Amino acid sequence: MSYSSFCGVILAAGASSRMGKDKALLPWPPNGSGGTLLSAAIQAFSPFVDLVIVVAGKNVAELTLAIDANAGFAIVNPEPERGQFSSLQCGLREVLNRGRDAAIITLVDKPPVKSSTLKKLRGEFDSAVAGGKWAVVPEFGERHGHPILIGREMMEAFLRAPATANARDIQHLHQAHILYVPVDDPDTTVNLNTPEDYAAQASQPT
Repeated sequence: MSYSSFCGVILAAGASSRMGKDKALLPWPPNGSGGTLLSAAIQAFSPFVDLVIVVAGKNVAELTLAIDANAGFAIVNPEPERGQFSSLQCGLREVLNRGRDAAIITLVDKPPVKSSTLKKLRGEFDSAVAGGKWAVVPEFGERHGHPILIGREMMEAFLRAPATANARDIQHLHQAHILYVPVDDPDTTVNLNTPEDYAAQASQPT
């Protein structure tokens, strides 16, 4: 399987209610370089995929500038209130519509992971698929994180599920088809849900 068969998918349609402002547009790195969490996520994925799809919601107008400036492609979840899994399904339908059969997926409220982490996960995916696996998931400190890499079989499993499902439950059902890959990257398991979470990242040494 070649790199060109991969899409990046970034889920960014949430209301960011706990953060109090759109997490996609938070400055990143926190101590400033002019970028945002969304632009950093697109840039992190770009060397490893053919294109990056950003699933937006009612915030699409606010995100368009960052998406366009980083050569991403915006699609809209028309009903983001159905939850994050519905955005995942929207993104995966677009992956298949664009003729790709694998995706690297992350949430916009996570720090972009190291390039070396993505390279390792991408390399593991090829051999994992050859061995009958459907997905590769990073593992740090016995915790599973993002981004996840999935092939067509896992995409179809996600798409067959009701929009009220969640990705974790679907992965659990198909755990035998998932390769968990230990990585030396704590950002794979970090969530930026609140101002306190973001402040904690800002206090990290650069």
